[in-house]
Amino acid sequence: MRVVEAKEFGGPEVLAVNEAPDPVAGPGEVVVAVAAADVMFLDTTLRSGWAANFFPVEPPFVPGGAVAGTVESVGADVDPSWIGKRVATPTAASGIGGGLPVGGYAEKALAKVDTLSVIPDGLSFVQAAALSHDGRTALAVTDRAAIEPGQWVLVTAAAGGLGTLFIQLARAAGARVVAAARGEAKLALAQRLGADEVVDYSRADWADQVRERTGGVQVVLDGAGGEIGRAALSALTPGGLLIAYGNSAGGFAAVDAEVVAAQGITVVPLFEIATPDTDWLALHNRAQAEAAAGRLEVVVGQTFPLDQAAAAHAAIGSRAAVGRTILTV
Repeated sequence: MRVVEAKEFGGPEVLAVNEAPDPVAGPGEVVVAVAAADVMFLDTTLRSGWAANFFPVEPPFVPGGAVAGTVESVGADVDPSWIGKRVATPTAASGIGGGLPVGGYAEKALAKVDTLSVIPDGLSFVQAAALSHDGRTALAVTDRAAIEPGQWVLVTAAAGGLGTLFIQLARAAGARVVAAARGEAKLALAQRLGADEVVDYSRADWADQVRERTGGVQVVLDGAGGEIGRAALSALTPGGLLIAYGNSAGGFAAVDAEVVAAQGITVVPLFEIATPDTDWLALHNRAQAEAAAGRLEVVVGQTFPLDQAAAAHAAIGSRAAVGRTILTV
């Protein structure tokens, strides 16, 4: 079978298509004939070597932590009725709070039977792959945020895969949304999805604009981190909530503990939501059901064939990508 390997740490050019033996399902496992593979920002940092301290991988390795496709074969202890079913799933090696996001950029991938989510009718493989990480995470975060009608919610990295879902989920909860992103195309997308206000955080005064237009927000869902996340914190009203779920701008937002305490602000990092008790499969199934019912739009901004994985990584690295980026097989 064909796989895409990172043959060394470096730029997108280190990704190369190679041949590898077909995987064989072990106990509790299935082999998925991959139709679509999710491409995460994390994949690009792992390929570059930046995330090696957090994810102990050594080149050559096959990136990709989640896939959608059809179950082709099963382990000896797995119910054979899974064969032929359309599923979306993390790879066998992947896992929130543990594991490695690898094995997905391939024509066939191993997965654990306990993580398989059956794709509802009307949902494509590409949509299902796009929800494989973002759908469950978006629901886990918004459940924790307990957004109330009338609240102002600031979403940073608003045109990304998670950001586009957060806009819709916050609006569905009755909140007013201010979306922060970079560039006219991304802001236009946020408006189309229902954002009440949009701000371009390439402007130095963007957080001031948020405060002027909203009077201060009650909830921040921060996918940018870095200085953007720090500025977003300043837009919160006393007693507000910030959930830091991403770091695309370079590290999670540095928080001044004294300021946060003085204003009664609650800061929740993603690892406090991603606990061993979280039922990720139930969240995954729920996200797919919402999308299949038309209540949640899955924004896939760009797809690339498997042999163009390097171009997919380049699009993410250049900040040109919107929504989710998917490899098709």
